[in-house]
Amino acid sequence: MSERRVSRRAVIGAGAAAGAGLALPSGAAAAPRGGGRGGRGGRRRIEADVVVVGAGFAGLTAALAVKRSGRSVVVLEARARVGGRVAGHRLPSGEFSERGGTFVGPTQDRVLAALDRFGIGTFPTYDEGSNVYVNGGQRQEFSDTGITGSAPPDPLILPELITVVTRLDQMSTQVPVDAPWAAAKAADYDNQTLARFIADNSLTERFRRLVPAATRPIFGAEPSELSLLFVLFYIAASGNESNPGTFERNFNTRDGAQERRIEGGSQVLGQAMAKALGKRRIVKRSPVRRIVQRRGRVRVVSDRALVTAKRAIVAVPPVLAGRIDYHPAMPAARDALTQRLAQGALTKVAAAYRTPFWRAKGLNGSTLSTDGLVNATFDDSPEDGRPGVVFGFVGGDSSRRFADLDRAARRHTVLTELAELLGPEAMEPTEFFSTQWPEERWSRGGPVGIYPPGLMTTYGHAIREPAGRIHWAGTETSTYWNGYMDGAVRSGERAAAEVLEQL
Repeated sequence: MSERRVSRRAVIGAGAAAGAGLALPSGAAAAPRGGGRGGRGGRRRIEADVVVVGAGFAGLTAALAVKRSGRSVVVLEARARVGGRVAGHRLPSGEFSERGGTFVGPTQDRVLAALDRFGIGTFPTYDEGSNVYVNGGQRQEFSDTGITGSAPPDPLILPELITVVTRLDQMSTQVPVDAPWAAAKAADYDNQTLARFIADNSLTERFRRLVPAATRPIFGAEPSELSLLFVLFYIAASGNESNPGTFERNFNTRDGAQERRIEGGSQVLGQAMAKALGKRRIVKRSPVRRIVQRRGRVRVVSDRALVTAKRAIVAVPPVLAGRIDYHPAMPAARDALTQRLAQGALTKVAAAYRTPFWRAKGLNGSTLSTDGLVNATFDDSPEDGRPGVVFGFVGGDSSRRFADLDRAARRHTVLTELAELLGPEAMEPTEFFSTQWPEERWSRGGPVGIYPPGLMTTYGHAIREPAGRIHWAGTETSTYWNGYMDGAVRSGERAAAEVLEQL
């Protein structure tokens, strides 16, 4: 098939995944053919050793590793910005609030190393004072220094909580993070949902109400949507090579995944990586339409560039990677996986105030509620505490209900719930905003791809398997901290190592 024909089909082809763009050499090659402009529609023709699709943390990490090796690299991005599912919102004060990925914590070694490399600091998530817990209209304040950490020490369900969490932690040790589908009981675990497991291992409706309040913020999903095997893998992945994952580390603020924040907002790391890579190596607003493997090369067709490379790294969510037109077609297992591995449904809501008024009440801004759309909140204020910002997670069925409300109803509902959790001052924010990740064209949800029952054991093995000269990155491909910024960075490092070994 001719290049002309490829370009024409790309123009009319549907469903792009992530951006395409061009780059110039880090030391060698990567020179535009024919003077830079060429091809149909004014696309620039570029040659490079490696082309990376997606300028999120995974793609940028991979591209920097390729550049450091002395190879030429091109990063292609659909959005007008870098960062992927990490994005900031500038407040009127000039400070940034977080729309996407926010926290870093213990055992998240790779993202912490990246922050150190660029001289970006962190500060503790505000955690002085009490958490708030609401279940069935009953409100309780508690300290996360107790035996349950950030989980509520509700005396009516405490035995169930301890028993279930302990059992999940123990079961997760049987699940290898690099191949959860190979676990001895993988078929048994993958054939049931988390909801089924909870029903079989709990006594009270009160406890069963609590479980979705945890899965909606963590996965953007209901317990009935989640394979038990996937949940066990997620717990096992909440660690590193030296420290087994635990539910507590994933869920907690103190000594857990929500322990620290990034100075200036998480987006500063993506911006620093893009600056180090070089502006000329990233093309934004250029979705990839087609990837062709032919004659020992990879040709990536995007709205603004036609890139020819030796290897490609596709670093976007699987649901978007599956919308690219591949020639030859993807292996059946890979195609089946991307058809079924949808993103979670997660919306992030935030309200800003002149001061974090909840602190004066002895509250730290962290809440967990079974009763409303907002199941969990955190203090998102700048390090100096001005302005006061609180954000909440609205996930799963709650996110879908939120989407059905008009703008005024969304605001009123969320603020009313914040007032019940933190106090009446919550009704008078200086600013209110929300980010519906399922409606983000180049994410289609968040924070992670969700495995329903049966998928992981049947097609999970295809998540990282290269398809010819195409390699895969993105937090969904990570063996540790899957779904987190650390997982994205880890995946970029791994994909770059695979590619460099083949060049």
